[in-house]
Amino acid sequence: MAVEAHDVEGRDLREHVIALLEERGVRLRDIAEIVYAIQKDYQPGLTLDGCLDSVYEVLRKREVQYALLTGIALDQLAERGQVPEPLGSILIADSPLYGIDEVLALAITNVYGSIGFTNFGYLDKRKIGILAELHNLGGAGGRVNTFLDDLVAGVAAAAASRLAHHWHHAE
Repeated sequence: MAVEAHDVEGRDLREHVIALLEERGVRLRDIAEIVYAIQKDYQPGLTLDGCLDSVYEVLRKREVQYALLTGIALDQLAERGQVPEPLGSILIADSPLYGIDEVLALAITNVYGSIGFTNFGYLDKRKIGILAELHNLGGAGGRVNTFLDDLVAGVAAAAASRLAHHWHHAE
């Protein structure tokens, strides 16, 4: 029986994506902490709860859900050795010239405009918060986070952009 895109085993697709992130060691609060770190100097009165709300809203977008589902699935398949060669080895090594992981994450950042692209570039370089952990865990014990670290950075960048847009309009 085919499962509707909006209903995965009786759950909202956003909730399914959140569960997948948690299975991979990423809590929404971890992403909100990144958002807070890059926005606190620009938005007086910003709270971690406000950042968490923004992350949750970004995850409401279908294109964000699809990007996360795709990237996480590719990481999981690579871990199991189910990605054909030579792509499997490229994913396992997180080859710096691969770049498709960043391209998929940019699909998330573009949801909230060009500021998301800038935020993503900053996060991809700085590896703030859980991003450093995800990046460093890649390859450890067979763990593949080739897509996950960039996707989390993409969600954080989009959530920060969303906040920036809302804050700017409130001025």
